[in-house]
Amino acid sequence: MPYHEFDCSKCIPERKMHAVTKGAGEDLTSCLPLGYLNTIPGTISERGCAYCGAKHVIGTPMKDVLHVSHGPVGCTYDTWQTKRYISDNDNFQLKYTFATDVKEKHIVFGAEKMLKENILEAFDAFPHIKRMTIYQTCATALIGDDINAIAGEVMEERPDVDIFVCNSPGFGGPSQSGGHHKINIAWLNQKVGTVEPEITSDYVINYVGEYNIQGDQEVMLDFFKRMGIQVLSTFTGNGKYDDLRAMHRAHLNVLECARSAEYICDELRVRYGIPRLDIDGFGFKALGDSLRKIGLFFGIEDRAEAIIAEETARWQPELDWYKERLMGKRVCLWPGGSKLWHWAHAIQAEMGVNVVSVYTKFGHQGDMEKGVSRCGEGALAIDDPNELEGQEALRNLRPDVIFTGKRPGEVAKKMRVPYLNAHAYHNGPYKGFEGWVRFARDIYNAVYSPMHQLSALDISQDAIPGDTGFMTRRMLSDATLPEAVRNDPSMRPYTGAFDPIAAIRAKTDYPEFPRRSAIEAAE
Repeated sequence: MPYHEFDCSKCIPERKMHAVTKGAGEDLTSCLPLGYLNTIPGTISERGCAYCGAKHVIGTPMKDVLHVSHGPVGCTYDTWQTKRYISDNDNFQLKYTFATDVKEKHIVFGAEKMLKENILEAFDAFPHIKRMTIYQTCATALIGDDINAIAGEVMEERPDVDIFVCNSPGFGGPSQSGGHHKINIAWLNQKVGTVEPEITSDYVINYVGEYNIQGDQEVMLDFFKRMGIQVLSTFTGNGKYDDLRAMHRAHLNVLECARSAEYICDELRVRYGIPRLDIDGFGFKALGDSLRKIGLFFGIEDRAEAIIAEETARWQPELDWYKERLMGKRVCLWPGGSKLWHWAHAIQAEMGVNVVSVYTKFGHQGDMEKGVSRCGEGALAIDDPNELEGQEALRNLRPDVIFTGKRPGEVAKKMRVPYLNAHAYHNGPYKGFEGWVRFARDIYNAVYSPMHQLSALDISQDAIPGDTGFMTRRMLSDATLPEAVRNDPSMRPYTGAFDPIAAIRAKTDYPEFPRRSAIEAAE
């Protein structure tokens, strides 16, 4: 078993089972680290809690909702605005977050009365919003506040409002993944089937496990509309509360992030017979195959192929430009979640980079299986690393860039390793054909940043060169390229808009495909 023991964690021998180096000819039976276990005391884990997984990852992207945390203000503050879950209603859910601000006296005497007052106050402050989610936290779960009863009272008093209760306190699972499961099943149990939607297409899907980071959902929605597919609901990015109550009427659940939302897909299949189809919106090949699969399911493969051909012709020359300049660069892929395996093979195959390490904070064994299997020989796979282990890995691996979240990313910058925000993106969206080129451009900008070249100098010891002159990324990236590649007219750098989402939202010229019922009536 090729376990990797960190020097900084030798005092915690159990950590040795949580990191492996993929050796020559290793299969998944001998190179998987342990995953999704309770945090080992003393390791100073950077994991999120089950409450965070429910509210921050899945609940908050719903756009027409008052998101209320019943607990100390620090809980809701920690889960507010750290991801760019944008929406087309002026980002209401990003601008506001609500907490009952539980204090010590409420722990002693109870906080149900205050909760009801807070609910009414929130609805009064935003009278145009008639939907609310309430999230349980550790403190109020331990004292036994009955949130469901309070929510029921308010809905009886105000019939025009609707409230969803998520009982997912922080201790409700070994990591935030436990909260994913809880909110998935709670939504299905409480809300699905309570609204009947208008069906406007022969092909109706729920788009599940998509959170609209910098517009990812809206990019994919554009593809679906071009295929004549009605997206009944998106769970939950840019999603409407009442649309999500109508999930039971879809013909197909299209699942993007299996780690956070496969639970609701599987239960919708059991209870309503709706099939599940897993897709991947990242990378030319993966996205093309995904559109083909959806087209095959509905018998409209020709529509998918037309989109793939058009988008590939438009964006392939730009992706090739970056691939030539990123070839062989070393990447630590530390995003957590499903991007661990959505990106691992795709960035190597389509951008030419070498993934030297993958990690996950809260992934299950299935995430590690897919991530490790898509990495090359010698890659270091780590489950739930802490800051010291992350620093040690960076010193040993010496990557050219790291894809991770804000907290480890800022540490990496101090170690003179450029980073891209894999959770909220630097300049997304990254889904779609254009989005994948934007991602390549951001990697290129990070790797060849003149600022990062200067950061390698220790001004207390190193002589500052005065004869290098002005440097650009292009001067750095093209210095060793063959002239034929540098001047190849078939390739070009990114030419897309700074904000592609505005144009997508303004788009109205979608093709109109006749309904089967209309065709049959005409015949």
